[in-house]
Amino acid sequence: MDYIQTEIDGIWLIEPKILNDARGYFMETYKKEEFDRHIGKVDFIQDNESKSSFGVLRGLHYQEGDTSQAKLVRVVQGKVWDVAVDIRPNSATFGKYVAVELSVENNRQFFISRGFAHGFLVLSETAVFSYKVDNPYSPSTERTLNCLDPDLSIAWPLDIAHMILSEKDKLGRSLKEIQFA
Repeated sequence: MDYIQTEIDGIWLIEPKILNDARGYFMETYKKEEFDRHIGKVDFIQDNESKSSFGVLRGLHYQEGDTSQAKLVRVVQGKVWDVAVDIRPNSATFGKYVAVELSVENNRQFFISRGFAHGFLVLSETAVFSYKVDNPYSPSTERTLNCLDPDLSIAWPLDIAHMILSEKDKLGRSLKEIQFA
């Protein structure tokens, strides 16, 4: 696998090596020793998966404090626009984001350290999104950053009129609200 550090410390793009032949393909999606050597030790404790339809935007979600989660995400069906926003209070890149297209065709993975809000927008008819986390889900500390906050200026590749958001995601806090919370 190739580990590519993005412009924001703590966010990595991972590109697997794919072995193709007449039968199909084979690839490693996670190898602890290699991951630890490139990114650092992360103790993943749970795998999650969701399926969503075209235009569904999930996020930008995060958990506060000690319940914050690191994530290793990938798409096993379809295509998404995946976004991680730096919400670490003393970070030089606070409020900046990295966005990548993840698809079953490119087989990329995205590693997001603790201290980031994360979300994705489905660009295909449906998408199955799979991810590892290093902390259990904590409803009491889960928060939502407004994915349409003008201070973030996220370049979503779909018009807002075609996006489907949950009520919780529509009520997400602005960057200014979390910055001074």
